Amino acid sequence: MLEVDIQHKQGDFTLAARFSAGGGLTALIGPSGSGKTTLANIAAGLIQPQSGRVTFGETVWFDSDRNVFVPAQRRRIGYVFQDGRLFPHLTVRQNLEYAQRIRRLVNDPATEKRLIELLGIGALLDRRPQALSGGEKSRVAIGRALLSDPALLIMDEPLAALDQERKAEILPHLEYIRDETGIPVLYVSHAMEEVARLANKVVAIDGGQSVSEGDPSDVLRGRVGSTNAMTPGTFIHAVVSHQIETDDLMVADSRAGTLFLKRSHAEPGDRVRVFIPANDIMLGIGEQGALSALNRLTGRIATIEGEQGVRWVNVDCGGEVILAQVTRRSAEAMGLAPGVEVCLMFKSVSIDMGGVFRQPA
Repeated sequence: MLEVDIQHKQGDFTLAARFSAGGGLTALIGPSGSGKTTLANIAAGLIQPQSGRVTFGETVWFDSDRNVFVPAQRRRIGYVFQDGRLFPHLTVRQNLEYAQRIRRLVNDPATEKRLIELLGIGALLDRRPQALSGGEKSRVAIGRALLSDPALLIMDEPLAALDQERKAEILPHLEYIRDETGIPVLYVSHAMEEVARLANKVVAIDGGQSVSEGDPSDVLRGRVGSTNAMTPGTFIHAVVSHQIETDDLMVADSRAGTLFLKRSHAEPGDRVRVFIPANDIMLGIGEQGALSALNRLTGRIATIEGEQGVRWVNVDCGGEVILAQVTRRSAEAMGLAPGVEVCLMFKSVSIDMGGVFRQPA
């Protein structure tokens, strides 16, 4: 368990944060400039804060009262940076071996072979970084970090520079690390689809302060307008009912109603956490005609919040409060107000595996 409780000042910016990160993947989220990367660097030992305490299990990494500071090279941390930071003059094989050499680890050919196969980088071993795609560089950087035998893995927006296709290529590997390696992961991101799919826990950072931490469903509820580039939306918990192979769909049951998702590797009985972006939802009143949207939930408006030409509508669907985004003009034309019954409509593609966290039953 990583425990961080620090205060640090850089120029006019003051960071005062307290959080913990245990097993699985803990996501540090928040607006750009909120202090996420600085916190990750403090955890890694790349920055020494001015006061506070950082511990990992029973080991004290930093304690200002006792004048203790363990440098990065002695913390057994694997760090994956946004740009990969591979050594350009070394081949992929040599980049992988570097992590073991620097830690003076005994080479384990079986472990190395298994990891290379998992990440699908066997054909890349003799190439240099300049001959790799963005997704390939990310996979090699992850492999190098894991081969260093880390007690903690820190990832600072490792997918930020990748397009959607390359992200889809990397995400299953990150799920494997989260679920199978037993290595706790501290993951910096502002991309909601990554948080939705990967995070067991979320720590929200805003203005240099850790404002909340816990289950993603709880931490992110009601944070509209404070997450900057993060996509507003709702997490819904559901249980997979069955697969419709002919239509490439998966059906899941939730308190809000039945959900049609893009087919995935999830099995009947698996619990899933589904992220539905607010701007993917259409609201309707009265009888709805023929529409292509498979997902149709009904509920009553709980609250409406406004800012300029946008209205954020919270709809209570069987105890699940779902956020929808509409224009001010639409809200006024439809007479949207607390207590009004509405239908929420969205496509199955809106909530494909990019926004589903699978947790086996």
